[in-house]
Amino acid sequence: MDLTVCICTHNRPGYVRDCLAGLRAQTLPRSALSLVLVDSASNPPAAAELRALAAENGARLIRLDRPGVSLARNAGAWAARSRYIAYLDDDAIPAPDWAEAILASIARPGRPPAAIGGRILPKWEAPLPDWWPASLRGVLSIIEHEGEGEYRTADLPGGLEPYAANLVLHVASLIAIGGFGTTHGRFGTSLLSDEEVQVVWRLQDAGHSVRYDSRIVVHHQIQARRLEPSWLLTRLYWQGTSTVLTRRLLRNPRSVWQELPRRLAVAVLLGPLILVPRQSAFLIEGRWRAAYAAGFIRAALGPHVGKAMMRRTSLAAAA
Repeated sequence: MDLTVCICTHNRPGYVRDCLAGLRAQTLPRSALSLVLVDSASNPPAAAELRALAAENGARLIRLDRPGVSLARNAGAWAARSRYIAYLDDDAIPAPDWAEAILASIARPGRPPAAIGGRILPKWEAPLPDWWPASLRGVLSIIEHEGEGEYRTADLPGGLEPYAANLVLHVASLIAIGGFGTTHGRFGTSLLSDEEVQVVWRLQDAGHSVRYDSRIVVHHQIQARRLEPSWLLTRLYWQGTSTVLTRRLLRNPRSVWQELPRRLAVAVLLGPLILVPRQSAFLIEGRWRAAYAAGFIRAALGPHVGKAMMRRTSLAAAA
């Protein structure tokens, strides 16, 4: 076996069931894949369902008593006995030729890849609201670009980044850089993100090939609760925080200080928008920008400033 498929989950056996159904429908025989299911400290009822699902689908089950998506992904990498590991979010359903496309992409002539990001198409649990900013489809972990090429080059649109909902990594290369950072990624109610971006950019900065291939497709189940103004504002707040942490981790702190004056200006100019109820979509374009600025400022200037900014932007309850 040259490919391990890793699904990390916390209290969501229903989504895992759909994901596993997609894996059973692959054009490759099941024997061509090794399957690891990482239970990230699920509660007892969910844990029991996950044990049953693992047994039914011939998956190796790894149980972690401490939650955290980065910890779970690292556990999957340490358990892999193949050259490559393909990460799927528990709410992602792979297309029937997903695994076959991965192996074809790995075998393509040229430098062997250390990372391959794939296409992520939406599977809506509720219609996307008309008020949703078109520029923010990506915060729902959607990647619709067709094509292929190396990340951060002219081959691909500027700003295109990998998402771990559909990400293939060379196991030895991942382990060599220390895996996913355990101070980043989703944990509890925190929506910190970019842990996969940090890994892929570190691999690229180390001289490895990291590329995108839209032939590798999954369908991401977009939860209805995420299509609400309050979720979007919380998500953008944490994205502002994540951006600062990622730049510092990648040794680019100067860009944080260069951008900080603009974020401070946005926070001041759009401050009155905190009077709009969080569940309202009114003036959402300005409000998400204020939320992002608040998260950016908190991470840039420290937790004490951050607490004040959270109070000012009515995000304390979500932080």
